[in-house]
Amino acid sequence: MLRKISVVAVAFLSVITTHAQKNRNSQLERPKLVVGLVVDQMRWDYLYRFYNKYGNDGFKRLLNTGYSLNNVHIPYVPTVTALGHTCIYTGSVPAIHGIAGNDWTDKETGKNVYCTTDESVQPVGTTNVKVGSHSPKNLWSTTVSDELRLATNFQGKVVGVSLKDRASILPAGHTPNGAYWFDDSTGNFITSTWYMNELPQWLKSFNALNLPDKLVANGWNTLLPIGEYTESSPDNSSWEGLLGSAKTPTFPYSNLAADYKSKKDNIRYTPFGNTLTLKLAEAVLEGEKLGSDDFVDMLAINLASTDYAGHKFGPNSIEVEDVYLRLDQDLAQFFNYLDAKVGKGKYMVFLSADHGGAHSVGFLQEHKITTGFFGDGMELNMNKKLKEKFGVDKLINAVDNYQIYFDRKLLKDNNISLDDVKDFTVQEIENDPNDLYAVSVTKVQEATIPEPIKQRIINGINRQRSGDIQLISHDSMLPPYAKTGTTHSVWNSYDAHIPLIFMGWGIQHGESDKPYNMTDIAPTVSSLLKIQFPSGNIGNPITEVTGK
Repeated sequence: MLRKISVVAVAFLSVITTHAQKNRNSQLERPKLVVGLVVDQMRWDYLYRFYNKYGNDGFKRLLNTGYSLNNVHIPYVPTVTALGHTCIYTGSVPAIHGIAGNDWTDKETGKNVYCTTDESVQPVGTTNVKVGSHSPKNLWSTTVSDELRLATNFQGKVVGVSLKDRASILPAGHTPNGAYWFDDSTGNFITSTWYMNELPQWLKSFNALNLPDKLVANGWNTLLPIGEYTESSPDNSSWEGLLGSAKTPTFPYSNLAADYKSKKDNIRYTPFGNTLTLKLAEAVLEGEKLGSDDFVDMLAINLASTDYAGHKFGPNSIEVEDVYLRLDQDLAQFFNYLDAKVGKGKYMVFLSADHGGAHSVGFLQEHKITTGFFGDGMELNMNKKLKEKFGVDKLINAVDNYQIYFDRKLLKDNNISLDDVKDFTVQEIENDPNDLYAVSVTKVQEATIPEPIKQRIINGINRQRSGDIQLISHDSMLPPYAKTGTTHSVWNSYDAHIPLIFMGWGIQHGESDKPYNMTDIAPTVSSLLKIQFPSGNIGNPITEVTGK
């Protein structure tokens, strides 16, 4: 009898164990860590222009083991940093998520508003209020990072890092464990009281290393012999800007250490800004123990020196090529670090860009491609014409983000119709052959503007924060401040065609030329993680990536 009971008990325990094992095996599978890499001002063609110079473990590892989307575009204008980072992580557009530009003009007060400035919070890690008083307060939609926090009952961690405040804060969303950015007044990474009241000890230790000083100590010379930079124009081209105390835009930049000491933002324009950011990312992983438990974590990284170098030197400079070749090496080291720390195949990476960048005007002129400068003196000239028409001076109080803002108070005080002023201004601008389109933001749908430009205007106009008239320039026309180097903001492919590659956990190797939008990134990540789409999402999961 006892033997029969024993046999039944063993059988019962076996069933229980098997059932428990099945339950464990049927648990939701997620990666331990998601890493978002947004390379600032990275044109899609940089993946292949410098391909033969890249090593095997950076960009080529992404291309040769990940899934690459070759036809991804930004579905709004203006194509600027704050909007790009916000769109990637919200799956939404300025019309919905509320971030109308890097900055915009308050329609009621006429004052400039920076996208992340928040006077209700205090700096942490610096006494510089302007640098440190920032938060995601102006962001109306949730991010995929917020949704991850919500889905895990705030047990999955989220951290954002960048040299730029906006590129750290907006991707990390409203609820992260931290967002950190570079303070030019101290050379340290800092945060604000939105996130914490004191820097974590691991960040204090990182700042104490004085890594920026070490990175710039030997100046900046080319990684390869300068004659091998055959993908770029000759050094010392007339359209390049100057770095620090350099008299010419030429290698080597031997005075970089002294230049950094006198003005710490000089590191931003060099490849060492990216190196510094990725070293901070490693410190975050160590300090916050990301990817070390059963809850998926997210690390949002912006590599901003590519943008600063692009603005300073232009896409066809040896400087920009060298920044990418060195970034390739930094990425290889970072991926190897993730392999060792989190485990190969246990983390997922996506790499994209917040926007691209135009060729420099001087470069295009050298090669007989139509170009020029757009909007030089527009505000002054139009205010003069408006005064002649309506009898009031300075009715335009700002031209920003390729948008014209009118002074609401002046219009009201002088009983002038906003619609009349807009209609007159649009007519005058469109009479100028240097302008392609001008349209009242309330009349875009009925305007004779081709797609995709029309829809991108509609997506980019935020009813409460954007201007009253949207301007569209001819191809390759840059604003007058970009006399050297380059800039971005427009709908054209050089600004709006961006790379997108997924690699690692759950990702099969492949590529696609099907059309997708930047708004599709967040729902794709959400689908892979089995979490809710961000609240303002308008994108769709990329089925080639999700495998569904």
